[in-house]
Amino acid sequence: MRVVSGRWRGRALIAPPGESTRPTSDRAREAIFSMLTSRLGGFDGLDVLDLFAGTGALGIEALSRGAGTACFIDNDAAAAKAIKANLAAMGAAGDVRQSPVASLGTALRSHHLVFLDPPYGLGLADPALSHLHARGWIAPGAIISVETAAADTLACEWELLVERRFGKALVRLLRAP
Repeated sequence: MRVVSGRWRGRALIAPPGESTRPTSDRAREAIFSMLTSRLGGFDGLDVLDLFAGTGALGIEALSRGAGTACFIDNDAAAAKAIKANLAAMGAAGDVRQSPVASLGTALRSHHLVFLDPPYGLGLADPALSHLHARGWIAPGAIISVETAAADTLACEWELLVERRFGKALVRLLRAP
């Protein structure tokens, strides 16, 4: 797994050991960022939130392309350690937190670009979006990339910008109210 584009293009990313992390494929990540670029124009100065972050690949990709800040949240200690190692390897800074998304309190800042990639089949996307929006983690009008299993439903009624399938994964770009 590598950074697809930007100043760290081609740099390798490590994943935590074991099967608990399911990284977004390079192909899907490249397509997600293509969809985002066509809607955002660029990433310069954006505040990014990477939830269920795993390796941190999505947030690191945004930083590589010019995002201003990134906050990475994952409940798994090995994932948090991998994210910190990946940031260090890039010479990048980021706020890495080991926490369940459902336990996050009120945000100190809201984020313009949010990546949400919960474990498949557990129905975590809708409650996470509701929780994060209510606690100020998501800026008004923010774009949210939600990756779920293709069979997983999403009841959120936010504006759907685009939906694409990548093998077993379904990626939806939403706009926050």
